[in-house]
Amino acid sequence: MADGAEVIYTVLEVIIAVACCLGNVLVIWAVWTRGALRQPTFCFIVSLAVADFLVGALAIPLAVLVDGWVEMSFYGCLFISCVVIVLTQASVHSLLAIAVDRFLCVYIPLRYKGRVKLVHSWAVVAACWATAAVLGFTPMFGWNNRESANSTIVCAFLTVIPMSYMVNFNFFSCLLPPMIIMSVLYCYIFCMIYQQLRGGVGSTIKSSAYYVKEQKLASSLALVLALFAACWLPLHIMNTVKFYWSDVPPNAFYIGILLSHANSAVNPVVYAFKVPKIKEAYKMVLKKALPCKREQQNQSSQTAENNGSSNTNSIAKSATNPS
Repeated sequence: MADGAEVIYTVLEVIIAVACCLGNVLVIWAVWTRGALRQPTFCFIVSLAVADFLVGALAIPLAVLVDGWVEMSFYGCLFISCVVIVLTQASVHSLLAIAVDRFLCVYIPLRYKGRVKLVHSWAVVAACWATAAVLGFTPMFGWNNRESANSTIVCAFLTVIPMSYMVNFNFFSCLLPPMIIMSVLYCYIFCMIYQQLRGGVGSTIKSSAYYVKEQKLASSLALVLALFAACWLPLHIMNTVKFYWSDVPPNAFYIGILLSHANSAVNPVVYAFKVPKIKEAYKMVLKKALPCKREQQNQSSQTAENNGSSNTNSIAKSATNPS
């Protein structure tokens, strides 16, 4: 990549990293202040937001670092590269947990509300991160490009991570199956909600209002999944093409990397427009962050009060002093 293109790539990565950190901290704060952590779905949303925040705080700086900028030990470079993969797996598993949670909420609403507790949700979150760590750190246990006895290398992602791992294991085994399962679950959810609304179900829990609410939340979360697929599939498809068929232009890979990182900055925007609880918390932040607007509102209200009191006094005077 030319020097000018490297500068543009690095600047864009920095912008995306800052957006990831700020946006996802805001999501975590919003869920916390609205008390939504008592609901299982929002536990998984926070898990996804933490993964997205770490993409900005860790994965993007490390991805820039492992792009041939520094020399380090082979296993140090391998560890850094594995951390990037772990965060991707954590996002996938959090999305899968959200999809399963929404499916259970619609498929067995009575049993779901009675049996699914907060401790169960956090146990699932812990399991998501544990399995992500196991899958992401697999190259540390032998599936890597360690062929020479050299202990110091110029650190680059594909220098230490074999393409066979990225394509056959990471994509075909760890990413694609969960995405297919999630797509099937959301299709089933929407079909079930449509049938319930069309049938005019009117019991206490299975009411039309309940299903309309579930439909809106499921639509928002399905959009998050669709954006994840749109941002990550191009990079994995290019890896597959390069591994099985022919080379891919390096600049195309860099665009795919930027797109995959940008996904972590997009989710807070989706939440802002689609999830009411987070949307309301965002509004609170904006009100606190715009003191000038608050002062103008206070001044206008004070002016209105003064005008109202002056009008009252003038009416009183005219009533006591008739002409």
